[in-house]
Amino acid sequence: MKLLETAMQKVSATPTFARIAPSVVPRLDKAVHRLSGGKFMLSQWMLPSLFLTTTGRRSGEPRTTPLACLPQGDGFLVVGSNFGRTSHPSWTGNLLADSDAVVEHRGRTVPVRARMLADDERADAWAALLRMWPPYAQYQARVEREIRVFRLEPR
Repeated sequence: MKLLETAMQKVSATPTFARIAPSVVPRLDKAVHRLSGGKFMLSQWMLPSLFLTTTGRRSGEPRTTPLACLPQGDGFLVVGSNFGRTSHPSWTGNLLADSDAVVEHRGRTVPVRARMLADDERADAWAALLRMWPPYAQYQARVEREIRVFRLEPR
């Protein structure tokens, strides 16, 4: 399993993966989740994962996104890496507009409040996230923007 994880990390850090993954990985995660009756996500075999439902800042409609996460106590850290693409993922803008969201993790649904991290708190969270998934460093190196990091805490 370690060999597979190392291989996936190398592939995930490439610009080609950043171009292809955003249109493929979320769809696969959603399909596996639906077919398994909400029990599994494709990405959970590589990383802890969750589904985050935000309110669309323009539409006002619920928007559900599969994300890697780092569980911490009863909350989670999530990263707006967008696979190392130049723009922030839309779910991060949704959270900045309305911090209330819902997380589905391991069959549990939890209302959460999101807080974007800054300064030392972000630096500490970023270090923990890099230990979990080293390709985040390559994602950050490819973009000029600072990748957004959020803490999701139960409401």
